[in-house]
Amino acid sequence: MKLYHGSNTTVDNPDTRHSRERLDFGKGFYLTSVKQQAESWALRATANSGGVPIVTTYEVLDDMSGFRTLTFNETNDREWVEFVCQCRRGSNEYAHYDIVIGGVADDKVYRAVDMYFRGYWDIETTLEALRFYDVNDQYCFITQRAINALLTYTGSYEVEP
Repeated sequence: MKLYHGSNTTVDNPDTRHSRERLDFGKGFYLTSVKQQAESWALRATANSGGVPIVTTYEVLDDMSGFRTLTFNETNDREWVEFVCQCRRGSNEYAHYDIVIGGVADDKVYRAVDMYFRGYWDIETTLEALRFYDVNDQYCFITQRAINALLTYTGSYEVEP
């Protein structure tokens, strides 16, 4: 399977040290199977930090057995919303896993999640709102062991703004 990482530089040797805190699935190395999503991430990274928008590509082994993997199949799912909110609050619940896979709380989706996060909406209202959004996926590699064992760098390309 091919995965993409959008950044302001080529990441041919990914690690967890450069990860930010309080993201959807905690601190880790984020990828997606959706090329356009990675390109959007690359453009956002350069808008925030400068550099050149780059998408780095990887092959990932299909066999993730032996790794603690949490997969959310639906974004309009109570467990996904709760997990994202916990991680964004700074919880280290994500540290129980090597890899977390699920939907991206992008700008549109995050508006709904944020209403719940701030206590303006209850979970039922939030889940109802999320039913109307198309959601891209994200793969968060939490541990360096998972990165080293499962990801193989295959190249990179510059994104045209």
